[in-house]
Amino acid sequence: MILSEIKTVLKQAKTIAFKLPDGTLVPQHFHVTEVGKITKDFIDCGGTVRHEELINFQLWNADDYDHRLHPEKLLNIIELSEKALELKDLEIEVEYQGQTIEKFGLDHDGSQFVLTSTATDCLAKDQCGIPEPKQELKFNALETGNSCAPGSGCC
Repeated sequence: MILSEIKTVLKQAKTIAFKLPDGTLVPQHFHVTEVGKITKDFIDCGGTVRHEELINFQLWNADDYDHRLHPEKLLNIIELSEKALELKDLEIEVEYQGQTIEKFGLDHDGSQFVLTSTATDCLAKDQCGIPEPKQELKFNALETGNSCAPGSGCC
């Protein structure tokens, strides 16, 4: 999800809920403690210099059960951040405290925000010498129209 998409959802929402990849909900008394811009300059294993930018939200559970973050408040925080940090319409990454600080992608399922699992990947597979994975074939899915069947006498 990019910044403009979350703003559109928040303008129409009455409440905010975040669902973790395992289906559990982030407790309703969460706070968005940070909205930031992350810039990453790096070199991949193939020697290519790369530059990435994304927007980061940090969710935090407080022991403050009396306050709930409402859509208009989060929208206000985002708009202040856009001005102060000169945010572009970038992809959003969400940090949430699990066993350690976990990072997620963000989506919306029509009623709540969904934290999506992320994964690492090699950006220079063509230069690493790592072979492409072989395609798995299922023999029961193969077409049998032009093949010999056992006992048919065609072989």
